[in-house]
Amino acid sequence: MRKKVVLAGGSGFLGNALASALIQRDYDVVILTRGGEQVKNQIRYVHWDGASMGDWSREIDGSTAIVNFTGKSVNCIYTKKNREEIIRSRIDSVRVLTDAVLQCSHPPQAFIQAGSLAIFGDTREECDEQAPHGTGFSVDVCEQWEHAFFSRELPHTRKVLLRIGFALGKNGGALEPLAKLASYHLGGTVGSGNQYISWLHIDDLNAMFLASIEDQRMQGIYNATGPAPVTNKVFMQTLRRVLNKGWAPPTPTPMVWLGAYLIMRTDPGLALGGRYCVPKRFLEHGFTFAHTDLEAALRDILVESRATSHVD
Repeated sequence: MRKKVVLAGGSGFLGNALASALIQRDYDVVILTRGGEQVKNQIRYVHWDGASMGDWSREIDGSTAIVNFTGKSVNCIYTKKNREEIIRSRIDSVRVLTDAVLQCSHPPQAFIQAGSLAIFGDTREECDEQAPHGTGFSVDVCEQWEHAFFSRELPHTRKVLLRIGFALGKNGGALEPLAKLASYHLGGTVGSGNQYISWLHIDDLNAMFLASIEDQRMQGIYNATGPAPVTNKVFMQTLRRVLNKGWAPPTPTPMVWLGAYLIMRTDPGLALGGRYCVPKRFLEHGFTFAHTDLEAALRDILVESRATSHVD
């Protein structure tokens, strides 16, 4: 009998990438979604509302692992309503999934939560898992989120929380709008350019999720990011070089604020803040990164994958 992994809220960029990786390893994959029920590309989609118990909970019983991606996107303006929904969506999903596990006759052996490096705030000091937390709304969200995840004991289920960095991949994610800007010769330095980007290739992130599912030694909190963070200035220079684009004008901080609110309809702190984080615990576990050079990683995603699709 094939092993089953349930991806709660897994219909976005990270969830789809992990689903494909799991299918390649011969897992059955179920995605809990607010959308309709269907079977597509070997993935079974099951409806849930992310907050209350329902028929979906039967999928948890007998599964190998749950991976929870649920949460309203932080790519928005932080109005009072949006702030409340950002917090509520995360807390509710953790609560109801925990309830479902506790009702299982055969509980999953692992519950993996997709978290965020935003807990460290805007930092230019190196942060491993033990580094102090920052301040501000995003930090408060992460602290409440992590507390909700670890506050209730699951006697037969390991808990792993991955604080995920800037994941680079094709078909979506944070790289897509930056690559589009660069393609239009607008990929200049953002703000001061000194804010750090803790990046990792999506293949390495998928490998981290797989390790969390399969490695019984893994428990607790891990920084899920690459070992070589770079500044925004270096990142954008490298991106332009990969796309064969020359110099692009920088975007001064006041213009970032204006563009974020008026055009992108998002919080400017997402572009102006940075994280300098390292995956200390993964390295201690002996995790091997397939992609540690930014330029090579970007070429793999933006150039080589495009060339392969043209051949196909």
